[in-house]
Amino acid sequence: MNIKIICVGKLKEKYWKQGIAEYSKRLGKFCKFEIVEVPDEKAPEKLSEAQMENVKKTEGERILSKIKDRDYVYALAILGKERSSEEFASEIENLTTYGRSDLAFVIGGSLGLSEDVLKRADSQISFGRFTMPHQLMRLVLTEQIYRAFMINSGSPYHK
Repeated sequence: MNIKIICVGKLKEKYWKQGIAEYSKRLGKFCKFEIVEVPDEKAPEKLSEAQMENVKKTEGERILSKIKDRDYVYALAILGKERSSEEFASEIENLTTYGRSDLAFVIGGSLGLSEDVLKRADSQISFGRFTMPHQLMRLVLTEQIYRAFMINSGSPYHK
């Protein structure tokens, strides 16, 4: 199984990198795991609606260039479907059972995802209506992917 997280921007803080590195290492026994970073589009603090759409479109093109045709794509979106950890684990298990072994999770930039990325997504997933820093979301997502594998393997980690 191949899993990648495609995200906008770079991690700078050491503590985010360390947390993600730990779960990435743990995931190594279950799948090939990678994080693909695409550059964020530089923009002034205050943007018009049209400028915001242009930023999302540019970042979206960068994201789409990292998605392969065979990838099953989850877009992280506030309005996406919320799942429990058990539901998420079951979904991943079902995907692999039916031949979907390449999963891509997409975390957009600070303005969100472009319509083109949302259209390409096979599913939208939400971690609730809270707004979180993208760095934290990367860590939370990585842990939840690891948790899904632990649930599916019958490990007590989840308890």
